[in-house]
Formats: sequence, structure tokens, C-alpha cells
Amino acid sequence: MSSDGRVVVAPGIARLHASPGLAGPGRLGLVTNHTGVLPDLRPAAPALLEAGARLVALFGPEHGLHGTGQAGESEDARSDPATGLPVHDTYRRSGARLDELLLHSGVDALVYDLQDVGARFYTYVWTMFDLMVSAARTGVRFVVADRPNPLGGLVSEGPLLESAWASFVGRTPIPVRHGLTCGELARHLNATSVPQVAGAAVDLTVVEATGWRRDTDAAATGLPWVAPSPNIPTPATATVYPGTCLFEGTNVSEGRGTTQPFEIVGAPYIDARFAPSLTELALPGVHFRDLRFVPTFHRHAGRPLRGVQLHITDREAFAPVRTAVAMLATVRRLYPDDFAWHTTDGPEGTGHRHFIDLLWGSDRLRHAVDAGDDPLPLCDPPAPPGRWAGDDVLLYP
Repeated sequence: MSSDGRVVVAPGIARLHASPGLAGPGRLGLVTNHTGVLPDLRPAAPALLEAGARLVALFGPEHGLHGTGQAGESEDARSDPATGLPVHDTYRRSGARLDELLLHSGVDALVYDLQDVGARFYTYVWTMFDLMVSAARTGVRFVVADRPNPLGGLVSEGPLLESAWASFVGRTPIPVRHGLTCGELARHLNATSVPQVAGAAVDLTVVEATGWRRDTDAAATGLPWVAPSPNIPTPATATVYPGTCLFEGTNVSEGRGTTQPFEIVGAPYIDARFAPSLTELALPGVHFRDLRFVPTFHRHAGRPLRGVQLHITDREAFAPVRTAVAMLATVRRLYPDDFAWHTTDGPEGTGHRHFIDLLWGSDRLRHAVDAGDDPLPLCDPPAPPGRWAGDDVLLYP
């Protein structure tokens, strides 16, 4: 523990830097972006090369290798100026296209080092899953350089995804807030979904983080916070994200285009009734402040909006998914003529879909809210907190 009381955590990539042999023999490809740094903030790719790792290629996810792309975007970089290594963009690639990319890269093993935020619809974990599937099919080994879950690992929220609503914001049955590290999630997926899709499990190694416990959130790790993507700028954003991201499935702004995305929500039609109505619900660990804001981009850009800011008063008591679901039901009840669900083209040619169904993993939430039923029971996890995947996949106390 550090002198200021914070837990000192070393992510898996720091262990790999100290002992490159942990990744095994052969040519390595690093799946990374700007979050792939050592505890002293040195970028992992050049540091691994200096340490003698046989690194031959880099692979970038959504937002790109340098994290400059907005949601739904990547980057067009073909090489990395810092290392001279080729950069392969994995975003929107899966199946045979991703298999071809791996084979073309010439790697013998992939090392995955991306900072997750602990929510099913955050796409980095599905980049990991798709690459695990392709690695299993092409005979490439897969190594996860593990990092802490910034929300801690004691709590899960929300139902398992139902297969009819699988997409890149949720490939397989895991809860909305999953409570696992990427290494633990990789172990779970390798025992369940990867063999179903690839026909066999991948040769998986997890290089564990040291010093992390399940009751430790991002603020207590002692690690510097690097924004995982442009709209997750702070640990406070990550705390609310598994819930307020659900507003992306509506015509309510989730705060993109402001300095506090996901901490504030609003719409042109919301009025003074909203904040007091939320306060009356007495939701644990959060206060709602009435506010007005104007997004500079994304939904309702340039328009004056009214809504609320979520002020977290007790991180342990705060339940982001339950809170956001209660907020959704309140908006629908107060503004039935103005509130609307956002529709989008479904994945892999499945037609026009409600995006909330893809985020939630089924149409149950939308139907409950539209019917005026209590949606909160839908937020219950499939098993006791932190144990939905089974103790056999857990790596940390």
C-alpha cells in the first residue's frame, strides 16, 4: 500500500515488460491503444521492444490506436511512428475477415492490453472475443495482460444477454455490469462461447495483475487514470456509464458533446418536473441536480437541453444500472408524447432494430417501460453479486 493509503497495483503488462518470456515464444502482436501503458505511463509497445520482446505488429480497436476516434469510429493509421510497426485495424472486422487479418500479420501470439470499463456494451471486450475466436481458428495463441476492473469486482447488475439480440455491443450472455477483469472474462468466454463459435477453445494465457482485490475500484489502485475512450474521461464517468449509456437507445442526450458525458442527461422536452421526480425515488448513493446544457456535437447538438446531473454520494451503495433504468421509466412516464426509442440498423443484416434492445440484451426492458410496469426487477443479476460466471474463472480475492 502506498503512503497515501492507495493499493499499489501492477497490471499484467508491467509483468510482461519485466519478463517478456511470459508471453511465450514466437512473433507477438499487441492488441492495444493509448491505454496500454506501464504504471509510469510509458507506452507498452516501445517498452516491450526495448525489453527484448519479439513484437512485430500492433492491432487497434474502436477509437483507434491513439484513441482519437469518436464512438463508432477508428483511425486509418497503417504504421506506428513510435515503433515503426504495422498497425492493423480490427474495428468492424470479425469472422473470415479477421481470420485473414491475423494470418496476414504473421503473428504466433496476440497479447491483449486494453483498459475495460466493466460494462457489456463497451466494445473492447468484444474485440477481445472476436480475436480469441479468430486466434482459435488460425492457431494463434492468445495472451491477456490483465488490468483491474475500474468498478471493482464484487458486484454485477442486469440480465444475461439473450442470443437473438447479439451484436458488437454484446456478443454472448454476460450481465450488463459484469464485475470481471478482462482476464477473467477471457477465461469465461474460452470455456463457453469461443468453442461454440470457433469449434475449439483458444490457447489462452492470462498474465495476472498483482496487488488488485475485488473490493478495489479505480481510485484505490494507485494507477494513473487514462481515459479508455474520448467519452470516458474520468473514473466518475466510468462509475455511471454502465447505466446511463442506456440513454443511447433513446432520444435523450447522454451528455456526449459536453465535458461530463454520461454524468448528465437531458432533452429539449424535459422540464422542472424531472429532477424532483427522480429525487422522490430515493435511489441509493446518488443525488440528482437540475441543470441546463448545450451539447457541442452528437444528439441535440447546439440545442438548449434540460435534465439532471448524477452526483454520486456513496460509490458502494450506488447501482448504475438500476439507477438508469429508473430514470428511463421516469422520462417515459413524464413525457410520453416526446420520449422515443432510437432505432438502428441491426447487426449482420438483421434489419431495423431498437438500439435499446441491443444494449439491454433483449426487448424486455423496452416493453416493461412502455407498458408502465416496474422495470427494476429486470436489473437483478443472474447470480449473487460477482459470482454469475462461477468461482472457477475468478483470479483475484
